[in-house]
Amino acid sequence: MADLQIHQFMCLSDNFGVLVHDPASGDTASIDAPEADAVRKALKDKGWKLTHILVTHHHADHTQGIAPLKAETGCTVIGAGEAAKTAPVDKTVGGGDTFTFGGHRIGVIDTPGHTAGHITFSIPDQKIAFVGDTLFAIGCGRVIEGTPQMMWESLSKLAELPGDTMIYCGHEYTLSNAKFALTIEPENAALKARADEVEKLRADGRMTCPTRLDQELAINPFLRPQVPAIRKRLGLESAPDWQVFAEIRERKNRS
Repeated sequence: MADLQIHQFMCLSDNFGVLVHDPASGDTASIDAPEADAVRKALKDKGWKLTHILVTHHHADHTQGIAPLKAETGCTVIGAGEAAKTAPVDKTVGGGDTFTFGGHRIGVIDTPGHTAGHITFSIPDQKIAFVGDTLFAIGCGRVIEGTPQMMWESLSKLAELPGDTMIYCGHEYTLSNAKFALTIEPENAALKARADEVEKLRADGRMTCPTRLDQELAINPFLRPQVPAIRKRLGLESAPDWQVFAEIRERKNRS
């Protein structure tokens, strides 16, 4: 079985677009469709034909390109039930469901919090997860339709994936996330090193993602509410993890 080929590109102001191509079958999926023109260009650049769109959540900056692309290509749109609010969906999936893309099994993980029905697509044999706006490099999404406890539970599910899983997220927010993270855990040497790296990447106009889960577990404060130094800094030594997470998220909202 051939490995999947991944092409990541920028679209809108700070969204990541991602194409996933199975060379054996010729199938090509777009992860969300933030901008139809950007997806079209990426397909043309790679010489791939769009066959699927996998939708993580219903927000317009992830779905507004779906209708025109489906009309042009007849591709199959697979996503959470909520995605039908803003885009045509052919197949609705939820946590625990699996489906086949090319010769690869894709698993669906419920990751609500940013939106009520947000999902993540995981491809275990490729060690890849497409997490939408649930988890970012050194950050996480705003809690908009869910609760902090719900969001923490979603992040905890992602944290249980194998450490060498490559995480593809929805936005290039890493530089601002790194600056905020240093206010939460300034003594973290790995975080400081990654922040320096991110600053250089962005200065050169390069993307900072994908990121590896094990790296995020070592530096992302939203995955680290159990760390004693963080708890002490926040004055929440005896609080449950989700409450520590909620305080970090609220501080990020105000930053």
